Amino acid sequence: MKIVVSGKGGVGKTTIAGTLARVFASRGYSVIAVDSDPSMNLHTAIGVENPTPISHLKELINERAVIAPGMYSLNPRVDDIPERFSSVRDNLRLIVMGTVEQAGQGCLCPENTFLRALLRHLVLRRREMLILDTEAGVEHLGRSVARNFDLMLVVVEPGAKAISMANRLVELSGRLGIARVYGVANKVADEEQVRFIEEHLSVELLERVPYDSRVVEADIKNVPLVDLDDKSPALRSIVRLSEKIEGLVGSQLTPD
Repeated sequence: MKIVVSGKGGVGKTTIAGTLARVFASRGYSVIAVDSDPSMNLHTAIGVENPTPISHLKELINERAVIAPGMYSLNPRVDDIPERFSSVRDNLRLIVMGTVEQAGQGCLCPENTFLRALLRHLVLRRREMLILDTEAGVEHLGRSVARNFDLMLVVVEPGAKAISMANRLVELSGRLGIARVYGVANKVADEEQVRFIEEHLSVELLERVPYDSRVVEADIKNVPLVDLDDKSPALRSIVRLSEKIEGLVGSQLTPD
């Protein structure tokens, strides 16, 4: 099962992606969490140290992706990367893609080639549950990063800007053939805010996550929400979200 978590910056994608990864791992699933956000903060929601970002492996990337000056392999070897360059917590593995500095759009630099090959390998070859925490906005979809994913969760908070971005993500997801796209309302304070999101979001809400001061506290203490307080209202909602995902795609989920 391959899940991509997307949305406008600041809506809580990382908290939801990391908490889902921990919840599914606690149920016995083999989980790979991939941080493709340049901020590289997913580790804080999981409770591990960041591994070496893949984009920083300059020598290895050049060795495998560069054929000749200005010529790059589109299929460099990446099958050993998840085991070598990840942080592990029980049956949960974190991979950090890192950032790539390039002169302009469309640059076929070896780092980009390598990162795309790695993500393609994770999506098509690995049998683990994959949870991808994307960078904010729509650029990742424009680069077809989420192609072949089974489910997209579009995280949205009450507000016109977040709704507008979410609907753009929904529109782009259809072009990539993502069969299941659902919204997740986050940081909602009351039913009026939920109704606002339901009326303006172009896809069905799968779950609502309430505003919860415990999420702020977890961030201040730099610990995962799941380790801070099992009575957190937000955590309970994310657990319900995981159960709904199991109900939607249970036949594709296989615990270890």
